[in-house]
Amino acid sequence: MRTQLTTYFARLFAGDLSAFGGPATDEALAGHIRAEQMSLVLGYSVGIMLANACNAAVLAIALWQSPDRAFALIWAVTVAGAAIAFGVQSHASRRITKPQFVSRRAVHRLVRNAFVLGAVWGIVPVAFFADADTGGKLVITCLCSGMLAGGAFAFATIPIAAIAFTAPLFLGIAICLGRSNDVAYLLIASLVAVYGTVLLRAVFVNSFSFARRVIRQVEAERTVRQDPLTHLPNRFAFNETLDAALKRLALSGEEFAVLLLDLDRFKEVNDKFGHPAGDEFLVQVASRLQRCTRAAEHVARIGGDEFALVMANLARPEDALEIAERFVASFAEPFPIEGRQIVGATSVGIVLAPRDGNTALDVMKNADAALYRAKKAGPGTVCFFEVSDDRVSRDRKALQSDLEGAISRDELFLAFQPFLDLAENRITGFEALLRWQHPSRGLVPPSEFIPIAEETGLIHEIGEWVIRRACATLADWPEEIRVAVNFSAAQFHNTGILQTIVQALADAKVSPSRLEVEITESMLLSKYGSAASILNALLQLGVTVALDDFGTGFSSLTYLRKLPFSRIKIDQSFISDMLVQPDCAAIVKSVISLARDLRIAVVAEGVETADQLEYLRQISCDEVQGYLISRPVSADGVLALLDTKKLVATYAA
Repeated sequence: MRTQLTTYFARLFAGDLSAFGGPATDEALAGHIRAEQMSLVLGYSVGIMLANACNAAVLAIALWQSPDRAFALIWAVTVAGAAIAFGVQSHASRRITKPQFVSRRAVHRLVRNAFVLGAVWGIVPVAFFADADTGGKLVITCLCSGMLAGGAFAFATIPIAAIAFTAPLFLGIAICLGRSNDVAYLLIASLVAVYGTVLLRAVFVNSFSFARRVIRQVEAERTVRQDPLTHLPNRFAFNETLDAALKRLALSGEEFAVLLLDLDRFKEVNDKFGHPAGDEFLVQVASRLQRCTRAAEHVARIGGDEFALVMANLARPEDALEIAERFVASFAEPFPIEGRQIVGATSVGIVLAPRDGNTALDVMKNADAALYRAKKAGPGTVCFFEVSDDRVSRDRKALQSDLEGAISRDELFLAFQPFLDLAENRITGFEALLRWQHPSRGLVPPSEFIPIAEETGLIHEIGEWVIRRACATLADWPEEIRVAVNFSAAQFHNTGILQTIVQALADAKVSPSRLEVEITESMLLSKYGSAASILNALLQLGVTVALDDFGTGFSSLTYLRKLPFSRIKIDQSFISDMLVQPDCAAIVKSVISLARDLRIAVVAEGVETADQLEYLRQISCDEVQGYLISRPVSADGVLALLDTKKLVATYAA
């Protein structure tokens, strides 16, 4: 019983209308209603406080001839001064953007202040009515009646505040008029009671209507401000929150932070388990993230797997770090989805305003730069924005801009590194390696521009160019020579890749069997769902498929059993250590033996010494590739390399 009473009074003094039989709401919606109520009160407060000051002055004049003149003057000056000061403060508050959420504590303060103001005016009839002349009594009666009406109007949407204000006035009037034996004053008391009852009833009716209107408005706005999947605020709502925070920063200096989150390996979930599982994963992520925030703040989903939070009224940077670490920790437990336990992770970038920017563009640009550094550092990393991030971000954007026109400016080219067949001691093919000769940066490494191409979607245009150029170059080579082209995960996610390969082969008039597609295990891990069908289609077309960087992935044997590989390429990390580390040598021998049983050819990457080459001969490796055989050469260098007998003579058994 005590708990129920405590809960009831907590709702009562927080302005919760359900305490009076009004519409019930959750805390988030109640906070929004409180924000609207407080906004109206602040809107009226300047006029109400001005009226208080004027009324106090009128009372002092009316009681100038009264024996209580000195006390009345002190009272009037105090009330007028306090009213003017509060009015100025309210005017300043109105210039700040209206908050989206107001806490219960703020309403508690409002109710307390309303009671104090009502008590101040409730003193008037008790203290001054008896000794005032007829004119003074008339002024006191009018002022008290006016304050009752004005208070009910000012707090018309918050019944508990209206009661807190009017109750002391009613009590003061009752005490004052109850002392008088004059029938006229008793009639006035009756009228005040009737008018007060009508006023309070009007307050309740108006407040209930107001709350329902706000609820309908919130529900309507959810269609444009709420993400339909996770029910979090969407990008539009986030931008509004950010703009509001920037306005408060400009007007009152209120600092804030923006946390930008990106889910690590979300695409793997989507592609491996399907979109329904991906959607359920996002829903569960949204729930966990929202539980990490403060009551007045809401995580927003601003992209497919990207979330953001504006932390208002930031006291210290450590508060933002604490929330970010909560976000990261919320992924500690796997996500139960469709009977599976899916592991997730997130990276977080943090910016502090105004230190890291005072415009929406700067804040989000720097947050993105901080997030980029966090993602590079690995899953579960939190990074504050640093000045160096801005330089990296600008350089990255400049590189992206230059990459967009690299094909049209003829800056991309292919280099070719040969495969040497150890049984026949001859070159059997070349791997096409993409290079970018930037006009001012020089030769840009693929490790720098390929990730940018994948993130921006340029990889599809660049990948098509590589396929067409490789096939066109292949047309000038001998019939027994093949070309191998590397494919990224993003390209395999594009269902049009198959048609691109078919068209490139047709235009170059080369046999599909001379084209080899190289894919990595990491690509299979993230794109397994779509890779299988495309790889099988390539096999039917006659194109061969090689598994690159073998041994560095997670489920190699599964892929060898399920997917149509013609070759596997042992990663160079094993080749470089196989003569000094027995475990690497054992792995290389085991892979070659396994591949022979599965009738899959093996290519050893990164061969750099004659001893490595000789060892690979002894264990019957099919082909080798590396600097010992040849560094990558231009298309013209390929024909020269094929014409010479040097390789055969040098590496013959």
